[in-house]
Amino acid sequence: MKATRLRQIGATALQVTQLGLRGTAVANMYRAVDEQDALDTFAAAFQAGVRHFDTAPLYGFGLSETRVGKALANWPRDQLVISTKVGWALEPLEPDQRPSIDIYENVPRFQPVMNYSRDSILRSFEESLKRLDLDRVDIVMMHNPDEAASAIEGRDLYESSHFDQAMDEAYPVLDDLRRQGTIQAIGVGINQWQMLRDFARAGDFDCFLLAGRYTLLEQEPLHEFLPLCAEKQISVIIGGPFNSGILATGAVEGAYYNYQPAKPEILDRVHQIESVCSRHHVPLPAATLQFPLAHPTVATVIPGAGSVAELQANIDCLEQPIPADLWDELKHLRLLDRDASVPLGAD
Repeated sequence: MKATRLRQIGATALQVTQLGLRGTAVANMYRAVDEQDALDTFAAAFQAGVRHFDTAPLYGFGLSETRVGKALANWPRDQLVISTKVGWALEPLEPDQRPSIDIYENVPRFQPVMNYSRDSILRSFEESLKRLDLDRVDIVMMHNPDEAASAIEGRDLYESSHFDQAMDEAYPVLDDLRRQGTIQAIGVGINQWQMLRDFARAGDFDCFLLAGRYTLLEQEPLHEFLPLCAEKQISVIIGGPFNSGILATGAVEGAYYNYQPAKPEILDRVHQIESVCSRHHVPLPAATLQFPLAHPTVATVIPGAGSVAELQANIDCLEQPIPADLWDELKHLRLLDRDASVPLGAD
């Protein structure tokens, strides 16, 4: 199965399956997911051969890590690659206080606060291990050191940058944990490539989680960022491959792009991509999931799934034959960067 093929993370000994499972949907992102449904989804992923599971304290304010820990408890630990993140401290809410991030339903009452100090990073790591009920994780990434600026329209990508503190205080902590063998790989997870480029130049990283920026809809990182990752032996993990949903639903009314309702120009471009896929009898989500994996720096793609059905749909998308002519037509119509690596075609 394509989904379970292994790829190496950077220069480490870690290998991840080409399809991973991101713990956002099971953390009640946008809608509540029954805990048993969440656990069943992880169980189905493991049974299907998926071995890479990604989570973070921010996802459901600890709920994602707790559910990941419960789900993975009875499986052989050495067969799993588990990644989590640091950078957001979870502080208890006051009785009349609402969380500043309100995209999660029915989650623990915490206020997420950006904190890249050394003490906060160490505390966050220890709290993650407790929620996961583990004595180690494999990958730890610094999470949104730009306060998710790319998700807010009109906001400068460096307006709220924690880059300096992340490199001065958080990076040495993660580097020490890696040297001690407590973790095997370190990275940064963010929704923009520009700051990742700066991290690549400033430190010794094994992987980056790039969410929503190298997809069938947009390939801006192709000419500067991805070659830098290849030069530095940094693997790229693709999060948000559906660009917040529109590449899964298609250009329908109410479709979301970059965490917001899609604008007409985005809807139009997706409609054109859909039309090409339709002419070649390929579902849009299949082309969407297979495209980024063609680039040599991309190790894995980690869409979220809140049910067994959603997980199986993702697996089916990776197994869908896609003719080379589809990619050729997308490039001819300038719907895909002409220099983009594409899958070899139906096999």
